[in-house]
This record gives sequence, structure tokens and C-alpha cells, in this order.
Amino acid sequence: MPGDAAAQDAQSQLERELKELIVEALKLEDTSPEDIDSEEALVGDGLGLDSIDILELAMAIHRTYGVKTGSDDSQNREVYGSVRSLAAFITANKAEG
Repeated sequence: MPGDAAAQDAQSQLERELKELIVEALKLEDTSPEDIDSEEALVGDGLGLDSIDILELAMAIHRTYGVKTGSDDSQNREVYGSVRSLAAFITANKAEG
């Protein structure tokens, strides 16, 4: 369906923007947005972000998209699991706001 294709394009665009935001907000000098896979884990063995990085990223996301993540650690682990899960969270919460 055409609506599905448009939604997929919007999701892909948001994922590209998030990759750029991650690199810029966290000053990842040795990483380019193209180096980040949308399914790659952001924390731990994947991209290797730590809790301070996630906090900085959360603030950048709030400034850029007006979306806040909660203080629930288990939810944040899921939200910040990958670029794709983060994009889905932003899309869902922008629609609510």
C-alpha cells in the first residue's frame, strides 16, 4: 500500500537523522552515521554507549523532537536498544503529542 511505503520512508529518514544526531551529540569522532547499523545495539557490545551517553542522547532527542523518555530503566533499555527501536519510540510519541 502507498501509505505503508510512505511510513517506511519516514522511518528510514528518521533512522538516518538519529544516526547523525548520535554522532554529533556524542562527538563520536571515529564513527560516521553510515557506520551505525539500524539494528545494532546502542549500549554495550554494539555501539558501546554508556549511561552518560544515553542521558546526553536523551537530552538531544528532547531538544530535536520534543520527545522525552521515561525514568523506567527497563523501558529505556528497550527504547535505546537500537536506532530502529529509538525511531519507533519517537514516531509513536510524536503522534501522541
